[in-house]
Amino acid sequence: MRNISVLSIALAGLLAGCTTEPPVAMKPEELPKAFTAPQVQATTQEISTDWWKSFSSSELDDMVSAAAGNNLDIAAAVARVQQAQAQTGEAWANLFPNVSLDASAKRQGSTAISYNTFGLSGAASYELDFWGLTQDNIRAARESARAAIYARDVEILTTTADMANTYLAVLALRQRLTIAKQNIDAAKQVLAITVAKYQNGTLSNLELAQQQAQLASQEAQIPALEEQEREQRYALAILLGRAPEGFDVKATSLEGIVTPPVAPGMPVSLLQRRPDIAEAEASLLSAHANVDAARAAFLPAIGLTGQGGYSSPQLASLVNPSSLAWTIGASLVQTIFDGGKLSSQSDYAKAKEAELVADYRKTVLSALSDVETELGSVSSYADQERFTADEVKNAAEAFRISELQYREGIGDPLAVLQTEQTLFSSEDTLVQIKLARLEAGIGLYRALGGGWTVAADKDEPTRNEFMPLPLPSDVLSMK
Repeated sequence: MRNISVLSIALAGLLAGCTTEPPVAMKPEELPKAFTAPQVQATTQEISTDWWKSFSSSELDDMVSAAAGNNLDIAAAVARVQQAQAQTGEAWANLFPNVSLDASAKRQGSTAISYNTFGLSGAASYELDFWGLTQDNIRAARESARAAIYARDVEILTTTADMANTYLAVLALRQRLTIAKQNIDAAKQVLAITVAKYQNGTLSNLELAQQQAQLASQEAQIPALEEQEREQRYALAILLGRAPEGFDVKATSLEGIVTPPVAPGMPVSLLQRRPDIAEAEASLLSAHANVDAARAAFLPAIGLTGQGGYSSPQLASLVNPSSLAWTIGASLVQTIFDGGKLSSQSDYAKAKEAELVADYRKTVLSALSDVETELGSVSSYADQERFTADEVKNAAEAFRISELQYREGIGDPLAVLQTEQTLFSSEDTLVQIKLARLEAGIGLYRALGGGWTVAADKDEPTRNEFMPLPLPSDVLSMK
């Protein structure tokens, strides 16, 4: 009895040692207490999961909805989820016995005699998961499937942000084209005055050549802006899963586009609000389960087998008690020497886990940097936009005055050229800064997770439930 008790204690210790606690890659107290970048005063603390609607563009809203069903990167991410879930089902199937059925019919003989043989047999084999190896493999597969789900969510968030950025870039380029064409019209009016004065002998060839050069400089910007607009429009079509031919955007400028400021919250909340951090954590947990599985592989494999069947020369009497034969057995296989294969597999699993610990920490630190950067960009571009708007206002007034004086013959041609260049440049710069501010706002939404949370993820499975992960119906129905 004493020996049995000692053996039971030893087995319990071995079983407990097969599953270990995963490493803590980063503790909450390691994170900063607050973000330090300058912030625009926010009106809301929470980011809605349909945050793009805050830009007040129904066309953008329609495009994001269309991309959810047609974007090819999202479709590929969904397929990877299905692959990972299928692998989870494969690992889960190892908990059950393998059962097979074999039926045969033979006719054989010689010149003297011939006879029939009929057979019906079944076999079953089952490997006991005594050390938890199969459970460890299931945990690894399930966490990999979880990581694939979070990777899909990262792709959805990335595609949405790219969609918004590309759409706004198209509008900004169209607005810049409109400004450039208006500036060309203004330059032509000044040139007409210059030509008239040159013909009257009040201006020299120098002033005429300068204004002609100014007009040519403005006209040279048009082809480049048109090409950039086409490229961004084509990129937008690809995000929608469409061919670029025939695709167009209705809006023509950034007027009416707004980005409500958002408060970033506490840095520690990023651990639950960023799908890439959740993906890194799931990958780490999968790697740790592989470490446990590699440890369990050193222990002996215990298997059960059973086989039974009927054999008879006549089909009618095949299923007969006298024709029945059966065998049952048990096996224990322990590796004695494998040239270091199991040790190498264990070392690899441990090194992979160490790699993913580093990856997780880097993902968290990068997330903090993303938020800090976008907060600073939003604040910086807001200030730049305000100052540049004042510059445009004053430059427009200066150009109006210099052009009026030039018409009346009391102005300096050089002053007209200078104020004209300043106005054209500041107007174009203002549109680019506004686009940069809007893109920084999109970047901030993305850096904060776009309203995503681990707890709200409807695909989140129960961690201790060893079943294949279901694929959500809305993803299955994607076009």
